[in-house]
Amino acid sequence: MKVATGRIVGGKVVLEGEPLAEGSVVTVVAREDAETFEVSPEEERALLEAIAQADRGQVVSWEALREQLRRSA
Repeated sequence: MKVATGRIVGGKVVLEGEPLAEGSVVTVVAREDAETFEVSPEEERALLEAIAQADRGQVVSWEALREQLRRSA
């Protein structure tokens, strides 16, 4: 999985950085306002690792998370 940033130019998404492979299936999430945000390289690596963990099934159930939150409160 890759995370890419881009802008709409002429009604099309134009990505920054390395292009995705031809035929890649993508999901576009757009903010409703014009505000943008940026993440640091460390934050992007952490996000990609979290996505990879979820893809591997390394997740915590809602029940386990809720219990952890209760104990830390």
